[in-house]
Amino acid sequence: MSSTKSINRDHAKKKNRPQPENEAIATRLENLLIPAIAAQKSYYRQLELRDRILNLPLMVAAVLTLLWREVPGVQELTRLLNREGFLWCEPQKVRQQALSQRFLTFPAILFERVFKELLPNLRNKWSRRSSRPLPESIQFTLKRFERIWIADGSTLEAPRS
Repeated sequence: MSSTKSINRDHAKKKNRPQPENEAIATRLENLLIPAIAAQKSYYRQLELRDRILNLPLMVAAVLTLLWREVPGVQELTRLLNREGFLWCEPQKVRQQALSQRFLTFPAILFERVFKELLPNLRNKWSRRSSRPLPESIQFTLKRFERIWIADGSTLEAPRS
């Protein structure tokens, strides 16, 4: 009698490869963020930060890439920047040590100010979004069911009602 060990796939080791970049989403992010980043240029200079390779636009793109493409760390982020670039940044040769050091010393207030610059635009887009008509498929489904639950396989969270 042989016994097989059950495998829990939720605890399987994740692959250390970032997700591919989606051009449509990258373009939308660029159109949304570039004006907000440009509005912070004078504050960037007030902080006496030099406009070097790892400047404000690149650092914002780096943080978004880490989150959006699920890049596992700075080493992989450096490889991405060296080989293919990300979002609005062209490929550039940088060392991992330089990027790591820049993350440690880059003022968080700059990210906060970019985010606060985006908020009015995001609120405006949200208010327009909630007033648009529902797609036909959703209208059809709501006629037959009280609630619609949408799930994807990305995380295991309790559904909210």
